[in-house]
Amino acid sequence: MGADLRESEFSPSDKKWGTHEFHLFDRRYHHVRCVDLFDLHSVKRGTDVMIDMAWIQFSLYLAALIGLAKPLGVYMAQVYEGNIPHPMRWLSGLEKAIYQLTGQGKSEEMSWKNYALAMLTFNTAGFLFLYFLQRLQGILPLNPQGLPAVSPDSAFNTAISFVTNTDWQGYGGESTMSYLTQMVGLAVQNFVSAATGMAVLIALIRGFARKKMETVGNFWVDLLRSILYILLPLAVIWSVVLVSQGVPQTFDRSMTAIVVQPASTRVFSEAGPTKDAQGQIRAEQTIAVGPVASQIAIKQLGSNGGGYYNVNSAHPFENPTPLSNFFEVLAILLIPAAFCCTFGVMVKDRRQGWALLTVMSIIFAVFLVIGYSFESRPNPLIAQLGVDQPIGNMEGKETRFGVGESVFWATATTAASNGSVNAMHDSFMPLGGLVPLVMMLFGEVIFGGVGSGLYGMIAFVIVAVFVAGLMVGRTPEYLGKKIESFEMKMALVALLVTPFFVLSLTALALMTSAGKAGIFNSGMHGFTEVLYVFSSAANNNGSAFAGLAANNFFYNVTLGLAMFFGRYWIAIAMLAMAGSLARKQKIPASAGTLVTHTPLFIGWLIATIVLIVVLNYLPVLALGPVIEQLMLNQGMMF
Repeated sequence: MGADLRESEFSPSDKKWGTHEFHLFDRRYHHVRCVDLFDLHSVKRGTDVMIDMAWIQFSLYLAALIGLAKPLGVYMAQVYEGNIPHPMRWLSGLEKAIYQLTGQGKSEEMSWKNYALAMLTFNTAGFLFLYFLQRLQGILPLNPQGLPAVSPDSAFNTAISFVTNTDWQGYGGESTMSYLTQMVGLAVQNFVSAATGMAVLIALIRGFARKKMETVGNFWVDLLRSILYILLPLAVIWSVVLVSQGVPQTFDRSMTAIVVQPASTRVFSEAGPTKDAQGQIRAEQTIAVGPVASQIAIKQLGSNGGGYYNVNSAHPFENPTPLSNFFEVLAILLIPAAFCCTFGVMVKDRRQGWALLTVMSIIFAVFLVIGYSFESRPNPLIAQLGVDQPIGNMEGKETRFGVGESVFWATATTAASNGSVNAMHDSFMPLGGLVPLVMMLFGEVIFGGVGSGLYGMIAFVIVAVFVAGLMVGRTPEYLGKKIESFEMKMALVALLVTPFFVLSLTALALMTSAGKAGIFNSGMHGFTEVLYVFSSAANNNGSAFAGLAANNFFYNVTLGLAMFFGRYWIAIAMLAMAGSLARKQKIPASAGTLVTHTPLFIGWLIATIVLIVVLNYLPVLALGPVIEQLMLNQGMMF
């Protein structure tokens, strides 16, 4: 349904179908036309069609995602095993040239400690480069708007954010970062931070696949192949698709437009309002452009998130059409889903990969249904005012996308550690907003970030296998490797780091004046905003709930620390597990071996994930969105 319904001369007491006049705003042509709605039945039929189309889109999306996961997953396995598919072998010469230039040989494999050291060294260099690039952008080229240097605390926060693949942004991108900073700093980190997570996952997979070996691969080789053969080709394809939909890709400076109705806007140029030849006020609006499409493509494919524009993928230049919306949200989950197939291929048991993908898909689908069911309902407080809400809660949502695509994006972007938005999560219904919050609190393992999502899921698998082994009195094993105390310790480190920082930093913000000063909303909603922001940072998601002034010294520092530890403590723990597993001999399967690809194990793994999340977060969720929803249902203002 492509129109908003606005009532004229229609009293709440006169609720019958009739000949009352309505104003129908047609979004496609941006004008208001009067219609004689002798059949408001057509409006309700249109609403039903919208709901049906939402479910059809959900189904088509999941079919496309799973359909593409297998070929891409097999392709990625070939890349990491050194069997470069023939169509991409022309890049082998470039790969060899980079090895010669950097002095890194393909055959020089690393222990897990050296692998972790290489990862930390590379990411530290990236952090320093990005920090000083922001601090010096005022005197550097490709800055046609003359944007000044970024403040020290904001530059610190942004550098950690993009290096850790979080891409949290406490600033307006188009009004803060120069073209050079956007391309050489942020866009480059979109590639290399994503490739870092992919490399760590591949090292862990090798730990399961190898036996009696001290090495888990070469970080530099895995990093380069992730960028050269996977991220870069996909980013080129997605950039072309986005440009075809109207996303800008240019080095031109910002444009100035004349507002059609200056009386209805307060947006003027810096010199103030000007007048035309007839003496009428002529309001001017600055429209930022730039190399947008290339950055949007990799931010989605690399599960980076963030955005070129402050309002992210709700901006009509960043996400102009429903088709661009579909391709962007497909990019968010594509590589994480494909990695499940890569895992199955590399451990020589594809059923294991499909089992993990099934777990992710079931949890994703359940929470998608929950979110859509709450957002497709009218807001009770607005309904009390006698306002009709035929298509559900549209507050904070783009009319181009409506409720269905907004909820779908919110669920996908928080299932992955992406963080981009096409609607404001702060305006969701309380339990509708609970969905993106819980998807992050799962630890970003329901698809999750590229690489990081699957190695987080494997930590849950280790716990599930260990507990199941204790129940039957057998030594736990997974993929032929014994799960002993060291693996269990590393899995628990990976699972408990983020709850520790989410809960402790949320408490700190609520107990200090600096933390409370940034909260715009009182009561449970303000509490949820603080919980959301630290959940987003510690889980390396980067999405914002809004309603919180976070670009200040307190939040820039605390969020930066949450992002740092949420990324690297988990990555190092999983690399340590990879080294331990690689040294072990494989155990042949026996009658007592727990089969880990059956529906029974899939259900057990889902139960394990949900139970751990409930134990960690149920009290804070009850204090925030749950109570807020109960009060909303009672019509209480807060």
